[in-house]
Amino acid sequence: MASVAAAGPPAVKIGIIGGTGLDDPEILEGRTEKIVETPYGKPSDALILGKIKNVDCVLLARHGRQHTIMPSAVNFQANIWALKEEGCTHIIVTTACGSLREEIQPGDIVLIDQFIDRTTKRKQTFYDGSHRCSEGVCHIPMAEPFCPKTREVLIEIAKKLGLKCHPKGTVVTIEGPRFSSRAESLMFRNWGADVINMTTVPEVILAKEVGICYASIAMATDYDCWKEHEEAVSVDKVMKILKENANKATSLLLIAIPQIGSLEWTETIQNIQNVAQFSVLAPRH
Repeated sequence: MASVAAAGPPAVKIGIIGGTGLDDPEILEGRTEKIVETPYGKPSDALILGKIKNVDCVLLARHGRQHTIMPSAVNFQANIWALKEEGCTHIIVTTACGSLREEIQPGDIVLIDQFIDRTTKRKQTFYDGSHRCSEGVCHIPMAEPFCPKTREVLIEIAKKLGLKCHPKGTVVTIEGPRFSSRAESLMFRNWGADVINMTTVPEVILAKEVGICYASIAMATDYDCWKEHEEAVSVDKVMKILKENANKATSLLLIAIPQIGSLEWTETIQNIQNVAQFSVLAPRH
């Protein structure tokens, strides 16, 4: 996958992957649509190209704009590859999540910094031998899955906006599409997870493999089902909270993206691309 490394200082371009109820294309100015195909198949939907305050952005609805794609069926490889091919240096995503902690209330934002993987069916690497660029095996380091510098900007802007924001947290990603049993929910709390969702893995892993700075804005919608005397999670409840609070994630993106665009990223991007490049054991011919 020789195209991972870029020559010269990269121009910042930000991919935005919108989660459930958080994928409004109206945030972009001068929008155009682009339908693309990748070596890994079709992305979830057309790419929406545009700008936020002169910063080039590419918006992609993770589950399709009509929300027709369940978490297990999202083509994460195609989504990340499409954003890489568009020249994205960063990917900032939104995701709905359930809270596993009393202090993380529905409507709060969590800028997650760690994950626990409980998925079972998903392709987690581009180096799967399925196509010419994917030869070799990639052992990508995952001690720090999310880009610290991008997260710092998001934390700073969330504070300025007065949002109820938790500056770190561990997400457990489950396969879905079902919600957890109470026993599972209690177990995840004991494991040290703070929130639960269905999409962070393998998205964050694939972004790291292609040397893209990745950060996630997680929006708590419910208390999953661990909390006694609290109504258990349901689709109605999740959508109600998302509709009430989607403006928080939108405000954060609209102010953070120009800030990210104004910073110097050459060293950060070079470092992450070097890690990606040197994590590949090339086949011996």
